[in-house]
Amino acid sequence: MYGTVGFTVAGTPGASRTQVRPSSSCSFVGQADQRLVAVARPHVVRRRGAASVMDMSIRVAVVGGGPAGACAAETLASGGIDVTLFERKMDNAKPCGGAIPLCMVGEFDLPESIIDRKVRKMKMISPSNREVDIGQTLKPHEYIGMVRREVLDGYLRDRAIELGAKAVNGLVTSIDVPAKGSDEPYTINYSDYEASTSGDNNARSAQFDVIIGADGANSRVAKAMDAGDYQYAIAFQERMKIPEDKMKFYEELAEMYVGDDVSPDFYAWVFPKYDHVAVGTGTVVDRPSIKKYQAAIRERAAAKLAGGKIIRVEAHPIPEHPRPRRVVDRMMLVGDAAGYVTKCSGEGIYFAAKSGRMCAESLLKITNNGEKLPTERAIKGSYIKDWDRKYWATYKVLDVLQSVFYTNNVAREAFVELCGDEYVQKVTFDSYLYKTVTKGSPVDDIKLLFNTVGSFVRANAFAPADVNKF
Repeated sequence: MYGTVGFTVAGTPGASRTQVRPSSSCSFVGQADQRLVAVARPHVVRRRGAASVMDMSIRVAVVGGGPAGACAAETLASGGIDVTLFERKMDNAKPCGGAIPLCMVGEFDLPESIIDRKVRKMKMISPSNREVDIGQTLKPHEYIGMVRREVLDGYLRDRAIELGAKAVNGLVTSIDVPAKGSDEPYTINYSDYEASTSGDNNARSAQFDVIIGADGANSRVAKAMDAGDYQYAIAFQERMKIPEDKMKFYEELAEMYVGDDVSPDFYAWVFPKYDHVAVGTGTVVDRPSIKKYQAAIRERAAAKLAGGKIIRVEAHPIPEHPRPRRVVDRMMLVGDAAGYVTKCSGEGIYFAAKSGRMCAESLLKITNNGEKLPTERAIKGSYIKDWDRKYWATYKVLDVLQSVFYTNNVAREAFVELCGDEYVQKVTFDSYLYKTVTKGSPVDDIKLLFNTVGSFVRANAFAPADVNKF
């Protein structure tokens, strides 16, 4: 595609999915042509300081239908809340490595049918192309699941809809925000894509009492609530169809490459999918050069990908840290919109789904299952407080690891060597698979400290000179 390895590009049309399901029980009514049309209706909620009993529950809009939004909508619908899920692209295939931890399969009741591969072996490949095999500490039942985002997201979204969430296939264009502290509803203005296909004017509006922003790094909800900016990476990925014998090599294997040729501050990957591999990289500090780094990972893995065809090219911004404000009044952020992607590993799927569920559970609790409006203070004291208490240490540890080991090629060589240590593998996999910061043995920790120093010393003999300086 870029003239480095000589791969060809073949287009493959994505399967269309129709997710919009009309309902007559919310702010929308179904028409004969199966479209959702916003209408006015009486709505009574117990306001702050009021004593009257409500006629209906609060109305919640979830903007974004990925894992964060789908899990939030599912939890709210299960609790009897009037929830509407907005998603602009029902067959969206986000550029994502697609790795999910073992704990997510059970915790979110995911069927094995949506898992393309069960990875039990990994190769870490250093700047000098030294390879270290990891995965020897995994138990027979343990694995890292590999999924395609269009499959996972579609499954979670369908489940939310089956439980009562109403789906709108449309793009949120703006949000009218009432005065801070007011009990007045928010107005979401959006383009109804179903109306567009029938030739009608597709401009729509609907009112909601609470808005959950699950609409990714370029969140419109975050903009409407003035959540503040954050650093973001660009992830670039090519899906490649490779010969059957080479696909067999990746049956249970994922590869991670480090080196400033493939990324100055992250790693590149080759991850197996159902019938192809995903080849990608990412960077924060040198986003304009992302295609150069993508060409480099194809060059590094060229022998294993020989004869492959690029069937899809994807790119997307990935947040690097939480936004300054994740809750403002009755608007809140989850998933990528909130900035819940870990450094070092770049993991976001589990944390997106978990944050959506935790946010929704907090809303059910503080609104008494939708009987009263939540306050900003209550949301922060429940959802945000619980999230930070549970995951702050995880994010901090990975932040430190990235700042130590992804800074130059000597550090990357040392990092790959350390990945061969059985103790490092056990602590790392236990932490990743079960989403806890594993406490190690004090004696082994001391040994690891000395091994780390030794790895840095030895790495000087192997590491190629750094090309990029930032």
